[in-house]
Amino acid sequence: MTSRRSFIAAATLLASSSAPFRSATAQAPKEGAKQADFLFVQTANGMTFDKATSKLTLTGVSPVTVFFSDRPERIAGNMPTKVFVPFWSKGKDSFLSDPPNADLSILEGDTVQQVVVVLQGPVLKGNALTYTVKVLEGSMPAKGVAASVFIDVIGMPLTPVSYAGAARRRAVIR
Repeated sequence: MTSRRSFIAAATLLASSSAPFRSATAQAPKEGAKQADFLFVQTANGMTFDKATSKLTLTGVSPVTVFFSDRPERIAGNMPTKVFVPFWSKGKDSFLSDPPNADLSILEGDTVQQVVVVLQGPVLKGNALTYTVKVLEGSMPAKGVAASVFIDVIGMPLTPVSYAGAARRRAVIR
C-alpha cells in the first residue's frame, strides 16, 4: 500500500503543474441520479504545521482541486478549490458532520513522507489553505515542500460538484 501511495503521490506532484483533466460545472442532480464515490486531490508548493493549534497550512495551494472516481464510472475532472471548501458546511451529509480522512504526501528530495490525518475546518485565504487536523498515522513535519493531499471518498451524484443529495460513505478510521 505504501508503494502505491508513494507512486500516486509522486505522479500527482509531477502532474500538478500540468493542465487539469477537464472542468465540471455545478449542477443539481436529477431525481434518481446515479451515485459515484469521488476522491479529491489538492496540491501545494509547500506546507507548515503548528502542533500547538493542530493547524496544517498548504502554501501555494493550487486554485484547482482534482476529483476522480473509480470503476465503473471512471470520471475525472476538476473544480475551483474555493468551490471545494464549502463541502464542510453545506448539506446535511457534509464533511462537517463526518470529516474525511486524508493522506498528506510531502515530497522531500527523492523521499515521500506520508501522514494520515482527519481534515476539519478549512479556511482559504489567497493561495493558503488551512485545515485543523487530527494526526492518525505518521509524524507531521513542521514544514515541507511539494505537498499533495489525497482526500477520502464522498459519495455524490454523478455531477461531482453538486452539493445536493451528497451521501457520505461512512469510512472506518484506521
